[in-house]
Amino acid sequence: MNQRAQLILPFAILIAILAVSTASIFIRFAQNDGAPSLVIAALRLTFATLMLAPIALTKHREELKRFTLNDVLLGAFSGIFLALHFATWISSLEYTSVASSVVFVSTGPLWVALLSPMLLKEHLARTAMIGLGLSLVGGTIIGLSDACVWNSGLSCPALQDVLQGRAMLGNFLALAGAWTVTGYLIIGRKLRANISLVPYIFMVYGFAALALILIMFVSGNSPFGYAPKTYGWMFLLAALPQLVGHSTYNWALKYMPAALVAVTTLGEPIGSAILAFFILSETPTFATMIGGVFILTGIYLASRQTKP
Repeated sequence: MNQRAQLILPFAILIAILAVSTASIFIRFAQNDGAPSLVIAALRLTFATLMLAPIALTKHREELKRFTLNDVLLGAFSGIFLALHFATWISSLEYTSVASSVVFVSTGPLWVALLSPMLLKEHLARTAMIGLGLSLVGGTIIGLSDACVWNSGLSCPALQDVLQGRAMLGNFLALAGAWTVTGYLIIGRKLRANISLVPYIFMVYGFAALALILIMFVSGNSPFGYAPKTYGWMFLLAALPQLVGHSTYNWALKYMPAALVAVTTLGEPIGSAILAFFILSETPTFATMIGGVFILTGIYLASRQTKP
């Protein structure tokens, strides 16, 4: 890692977490205006790709022309994984609780850590593994905080309620969301070693947009007929969480192991809670704050591996 990247990496990750954390706010506003979740996801990636197009097709045209067939195929798979991540995770919320969905989708860093040694030859140090574990515990605490209540003792949903019927389907979709984001990050780590940021994200976001548009139409949804304000929320979703947040994570993939980038994404619930407090006047629960402490401690421990 060069010295400049080493200096700005912590600040870049912080900016990425804050930017991605705005996603839940913008999605909620768009949903309140009547936009289906799959339409929101499809237009998020479509708007992001269109905003990147002028820069990618002018300043990076020569690099785009040098893409090999292997680069394009890997980029297509990365984009499809990203599209399936959004589609499966968002769809999971129709069948299971937010709490269960968050817990299952938050296992993404674990799968990245398990697969990275085989696919990327990247092995995490013991400190980084401890950080990963703490972050997963924190994510679980935050996820369960919506489902467990204190009433003369802690009361949580029965295990059979999580592992049966519609809930089982929703939990599987959330887990599929974790698996697909794993593919997205691992392929990104491999490609970013030789491809500049803008050409890479233009290709990946473009393929993701095409896949989501197809999923959107197959599901019977349409991207037309919504109020201008609704499109405004989706434009902001593309500009901040996608172009600033996800693109910064993709920038970091050149300098950090994929598993560590995945761990930093667990900071999103903390940023979302902070933004919800100021924008929606929602006070974070005690469990959210405790989970946040675990996540931040885990991110700190895991990030220490990036130092030379």
